[in-house]
Amino acid sequence: MRSGNPVLSDSTFLDLGSGTVVSRDAGAMTINGTVNKTAFLLLLTVLTAAFAWSQAFTAAGELAPGFSIYVWGGAIGGFILALVTVFKKEWAPVTAPMYALVEGFFLGAISALYSHLYEGIVMQAVMLTFGTLFALLFAYRSGWIKATENFKLGVIAATGGIALVYLATIVLGLFGINIPMIHDNGIVGIGFSLFVIVIAALNLVLDFDFIETGAEQGAPKYMEWYGAFGLMVTLVWLYIEFLRLLAKLQSRN
Repeated sequence: MRSGNPVLSDSTFLDLGSGTVVSRDAGAMTINGTVNKTAFLLLLTVLTAAFAWSQAFTAAGELAPGFSIYVWGGAIGGFILALVTVFKKEWAPVTAPMYALVEGFFLGAISALYSHLYEGIVMQAVMLTFGTLFALLFAYRSGWIKATENFKLGVIAATGGIALVYLATIVLGLFGINIPMIHDNGIVGIGFSLFVIVIAALNLVLDFDFIETGAEQGAPKYMEWYGAFGLMVTLVWLYIEFLRLLAKLQSRN
């Protein structure tokens, strides 16, 4: 029951007091219920993303002066709601939709920025994100990819390494120091983005396995919302990484 997704950890389905798997005979978590709730969260995200996109441009097609409020408001609000959901999983039926709404503002605004800089990049990133989702879901359900223990450990280790690199980037950036090459549009930067995308995509496999295990263990019904929330976190990460990769590729032209 291990997932590389930081919001879906070994202890998610465990009772903190007894250390045993939380199980309910009635109203238990199901895969179909999680899928339906994931679709609902995606719908909420699209709605607020479309609104933020519409507010990001002026009548002349330029970026509106105050569009950054959606970027920072959505990013900070989404981070706070994600933390609340992680530590209060039983609140997921409320906090997961709130996270989707707030994260939509961030995604709509950041997508508008990338679209302003590189025409057509947003639709390409959306198609790549959902193409990756359905391809890996098909591969997982077909048994072509199995979430073995070694597979899980490798993905978790790589995810942790990427998180440390991004954390170092933020901290060093506060002092005006940039990590060379990996964030540029050179071969190293593009290779780094491809590596991150592969790891983000493999996290989807771990998420599928984690949700399936939760359903088999009879986790409580609210865990459907939590599972959908965890899947959304990975999809947002994957989409942002596709945007970054496509931007690096187009900036080379």
